[in-house]
Amino acid sequence: MNSDSKIYLAGHQGMVGDSLLKALKTHGYSNICYKPYPDLDLKNQTDTFDYIATEKPEYIFLIAGQVGGILANINYPAKFLYDNLIISANIIEAARINQVKKLIFLGSSCIYPRLSEQPMKEEYLLTGSLEPTNEGYAIGKIAGLKLCEYYCKQYGCNFIAAMPPNLFGPGDNYNNENSHVISALIKKLHKGKIENSASIPMWGTGSARREFMLVSDLVNGLIYLMNNYEGGQHINIGSGTDVSIKELALLLKDIIGYTGKFSWDSSKPDGMPRKLMDSTRIRELGWQPESTLRTGLEITYKRFLEYASNV
Repeated sequence: MNSDSKIYLAGHQGMVGDSLLKALKTHGYSNICYKPYPDLDLKNQTDTFDYIATEKPEYIFLIAGQVGGILANINYPAKFLYDNLIISANIIEAARINQVKKLIFLGSSCIYPRLSEQPMKEEYLLTGSLEPTNEGYAIGKIAGLKLCEYYCKQYGCNFIAAMPPNLFGPGDNYNNENSHVISALIKKLHKGKIENSASIPMWGTGSARREFMLVSDLVNGLIYLMNNYEGGQHINIGSGTDVSIKELALLLKDIIGYTGKFSWDSSKPDGMPRKLMDSTRIRELGWQPESTLRTGLEITYKRFLEYASNV
């Protein structure tokens, strides 16, 4: 991308999109277009096609989609599948019609089988059953990455797909029902600290292991991929390390200063036992994240404190 290339950012209002918009501007890209929901509903094919035909972007970052934590995925599987499927299909087809030079689609590490060999390589996709608690979301993301792959194969489009791990950072969602694990834990432990709670209830056993990455690292990686990677196969973009949910809780406990205990409820599902991606391919391209997990958590909690009265 050149500094004046026309770039469309689909999904600029969420944590990733907002961070990506700031990163693009920091990198010197000045010709960026975006339109908020509900002014543009990307589930509406006609409106989406008309917008992209009018703006005529050269590059598209497809970040838009329905996301949430384990509870939201369990409660709304149809919505998670439909929204992600239709948004991806609309934008990718519109990009083909309007001869967009390059598109990058943001997926998720939950596309891999529930009992996948670890760490998960790109070729492990579709080699086993998905995790039931987020199957709807995962299928939506698999469809998006396969559209990119097949559009490359059939039409010669330069569409790529990047699979990140669990993300966190400034701008995360702290909603009680839809938040991800780190934002949920930050809110819960902060409240426990303020109320001097002796114990905090925790979902699951704490044994599940997850790979986390600070959102600022991800968006810099997406810009790097846009400028340095081509090919039909999706590519993992991870931190390369994982921790158990229990280890994560203890780390946050130390950062936040909560002095009570945890009460783990094993009747609640843990989700996929482990999710650690093999990010060898992107490392070989010359990219790696800059932040450690602790540094990222400290940054995130500091930002949370600035808005704690609102969440």
